[in-house]
Amino acid sequence: MSDVPFGFSNRDDDPDRDKRDDQSGSGSNNPFGLGAGAGGAAGFDPAALGQMLTSLGQMFSTMGQPGSGGESSPVNYDVAKRLARQQLGATIAPVSEGSQRAITDAAHLAELWLDAATTLPAGATKTVAWTPNDWIEQTLPTWKRLCDPVAEQVSGMWSSTLPEEAKQFAGPMLGMLGQMGGLAFGSQLGQALGQLAQEVLTSTDIGLPLGPAGTAALLPNAISEFSKGLERPESEILVYLAAREAAHQRLFAHVPWLRQQVLGAVEDYARGIRMDFSAIEEAAQNIDPMSLTDPSKLEELLSQGTFEPQTTPEQKAALERLETLLALIEGWVQVVVSEAVGDRLPGAGALAETLRRRRATGGPAEQTFATLVGLELRPRKLREAATLWQRLTTDASMSERDAVWAHPDLLPSSEDLDNPGRFIDGVIGGGANVFDDPLAQLAETEARERREGGAAQQEQPRTEADGAADSDSETDEPGDDAR
Repeated sequence: MSDVPFGFSNRDDDPDRDKRDDQSGSGSNNPFGLGAGAGGAAGFDPAALGQMLTSLGQMFSTMGQPGSGGESSPVNYDVAKRLARQQLGATIAPVSEGSQRAITDAAHLAELWLDAATTLPAGATKTVAWTPNDWIEQTLPTWKRLCDPVAEQVSGMWSSTLPEEAKQFAGPMLGMLGQMGGLAFGSQLGQALGQLAQEVLTSTDIGLPLGPAGTAALLPNAISEFSKGLERPESEILVYLAAREAAHQRLFAHVPWLRQQVLGAVEDYARGIRMDFSAIEEAAQNIDPMSLTDPSKLEELLSQGTFEPQTTPEQKAALERLETLLALIEGWVQVVVSEAVGDRLPGAGALAETLRRRRATGGPAEQTFATLVGLELRPRKLREAATLWQRLTTDASMSERDAVWAHPDLLPSSEDLDNPGRFIDGVIGGGANVFDDPLAQLAETEARERREGGAAQQEQPRTEADGAADSDSETDEPGDDAR
């Protein structure tokens, strides 16, 4: 699976990416999966090619069919769903009644503990156990919102550069290319979701509310696999993960603007995608058509970066906002859950460290999010966000900490994560309850001027009266002397 959005990447965004690429194989960044492995010439596997061609034929057979998603959406989600389920296999065991009961009990206990750790009330109306198939089905609507903006921008780049006459002439061809692009995007999405569905632990495992609103979900099969080797009872791990899921649900349920802020940052990133068509044209002139039959030559061509989008300042700003927001979400959950479970779960500290390392090493969730959105959430930001929320709880209070979520303008910025002291001082001094509202400031200024004007008018008559009194006093004094 490629770790770049729909087969594109901005390599200058992450200097550590090359190291991970070297460790994971030379073909890991190739969106076509043509790696230079050990088998065959330059790693070319005829069996893999046959499987790829079979899947491609199945995808082409859906073009133009009702519900194929090729006309109304830039991504063919039917193909994505089918490929994802193919990776899971034909036999997916349903969730047992015992597993569902254990998850329900763990969630109930976690909610009781969270009540004392945050002012935000419970956000989930129900807690369910999902199979990997359930996860794919229930989260796909949110993936559509995340992937459509990126895919639309990538698909539109090619036609937007054509003259109007060329667009009219190539109209049918552009439509077919759009459907082929939808198939390609759907294929990559399906591969990513198929892998992720087998390894995610909860519906908010990557920091986003992927499931339906008000529904907390845990995946018992993945949790059982995750628990192996941790030397903690699985029941304890289940309660800890249920507390994390419930904390995420509280935050997203009672901060209504939060979901749109995250999705808006993704859309801003998508709008910033740009391609250097002059470089593509120059590369096309130097391509030997015969070399395209050699997979190693094709891989070399793709690895040169000619077909990668150019990083724009707007993209970098959007990615920084998204990274900061996701770090704030994860940091808040970490602090709240730690306070909630406290000494109740002896292994809570070790579990928190395990999950932190899971993210630091680029687990399946981070790899998939990087593939579909183009963002890698750096662990440094997570640690700094958790430190800020913890200090805010200690130096201010739990209620003042949670009040920061009242409005997006009150949230810490990336600079605040680097310098939390200044932000905390602002909250303690009332910063979390004061909105920078220009209209409110104007109204306050006008009211102050009216008050000052009224006071001046009252002051003027009093001064004249005092002056008259002083004049009378001065006039009377000579008369008194004369008498």
